[in-house]
Amino acid sequence: MSTTGDFRYLDPTTLISAPSATTTTSGKPWAKVDTDATSYRRITRQRSVTDIRPLVQQSTDTFSTDTSGFELHYAPAQEKLFSDDNAVRTGYYSEVETLLREKLPGVVKKVVIFDHTIRKHDKTSPRQPVQSVHVDQTPGAADARVRRHVGNLSEVEGRRYQIINVWRPIGHAATDFPLALIDWRTTSPEDMIAVDLLYPSANPKDGDDRGKEVCPDPEKSQSTEGYEVRGETYGVVPSEKHKFYYVKDMTPEEVLFIKCFDSKSEWREGGTKGVAALTPHTAFIDPQTPEGTKGRESIEVRCLVFYE
Repeated sequence: MSTTGDFRYLDPTTLISAPSATTTTSGKPWAKVDTDATSYRRITRQRSVTDIRPLVQQSTDTFSTDTSGFELHYAPAQEKLFSDDNAVRTGYYSEVETLLREKLPGVVKKVVIFDHTIRKHDKTSPRQPVQSVHVDQTPGAADARVRRHVGNLSEVEGRRYQIINVWRPIGHAATDFPLALIDWRTTSPEDMIAVDLLYPSANPKDGDDRGKEVCPDPEKSQSTEGYEVRGETYGVVPSEKHKFYYVKDMTPEEVLFIKCFDSKSEWREGGTKGVAALTPHTAFIDPQTPEGTKGRESIEVRCLVFYE
């Protein structure tokens, strides 16, 4: 089964190569973490989107974090409400770690969960579904996460590591604003543009923004005043080669593993041929969504995964 969607890519013709009012001091374009504001414009492409659930049911080898960059699992959680931040950080984080150890190929030595975001398609929510094709971390951002969150670096030095985003609907099926993923095998390094990620300066200096988000002032969306660079993501430019997939009516009993980085991927020096590097992804509007469908709610938990 398939549907169609209008996908918002980074428009490379609107990039400026030198520092200016539309770049940070590094000269890179920027995007804000708390609102849909960027220093560049977007360009829209309509694409077909294939439901992966029947394909996974036919063969579990069709999609995986090592091949396509993502994989789907049926894995009901003990946590159901996700309304208590402490319960999420303790109980649900533990569930996520156990799930990664059980499902990922290879022997996992260490899991460090460093962030989570709850998104709601609701005008009162400070974090909305992101309708822009992107990857959460660049290699530089992944390295920074290791140095920032791993206390004893010698414990993980030289080991293969990944950043995996564990994505789950909350409360009801994600029929509204479903998540689309691009098969890594249809991408190339040239599709990726490094973008500085801006956070409100008032947020905690330790970078722990979980549960502390507030709605930004829409009248100041294009101003960088009061913001600082605290991350780097990939914006993605259009390509006719990209193949999009989604999970139709994905339920809270299902999870997606979305790879954002892999130190042993084909794109890394000395990496392994055929091993996926990342997964571009985005929310999109499915024209088949019934009128009156409840707004999507979801949680994404970002994890550093180190292997033996």
